[in-house]
Amino acid sequence: MMFLFSVFQKSLLLLALLTLGTACPALAQKYRTAAGLRFSSGLYGLTVQQKILPKTTLEGLLLAGTREVTGTVLAEQHFGLLGPSLNYYFGAGAHIGNNKDTGAFGGVDGIAGLEYKIALTRFVVSADFKPTIEFNSDDWARFATGISVRYILVKEKKTGLFNGLFNGSKDKGKTKTKSSKRRGLFD
Repeated sequence: MMFLFSVFQKSLLLLALLTLGTACPALAQKYRTAAGLRFSSGLYGLTVQQKILPKTTLEGLLLAGTREVTGTVLAEQHFGLLGPSLNYYFGAGAHIGNNKDTGAFGGVDGIAGLEYKIALTRFVVSADFKPTIEFNSDDWARFATGISVRYILVKEKKTGLFNGLFNGSKDKGKTKTKSSKRRGLFD
């Protein structure tokens, strides 16, 4: 009987998490532009992320290691996960680089990761898996993981629940006809 109760509790918890995850409308980033540092498997460098569409960003990476330098551009699609500050993303792109031993190379990239905007700060932390297929390189494929820490340079417009509550409104006498749909980070 204890086993059945445990399975029931686990099922209920899973159902609650799935409900919370699907109840949030397409939440994602709280910023337009962020830049910072990326630490990856043997490579580290700079990362810049720019929002170009409501749920899409372009990310540029300039990475260096002991034997190579690479530049990467990725298009990423963001999706909300359990609240406004946490999201996951998928994307693809391409890279070029130079290895001290073998010369110039290039390739195509995929990316999948999680991103968290740290509350009450302008910092965003992300962790990702970025597999690549290489052309003109000794390695035909790489399966890198990385961590990025970015500082928000340009914030997204405020769309929160309490926006306008404390700063007054110019339209005090008018009734609002705006939809009551909850807005997320990318809305």
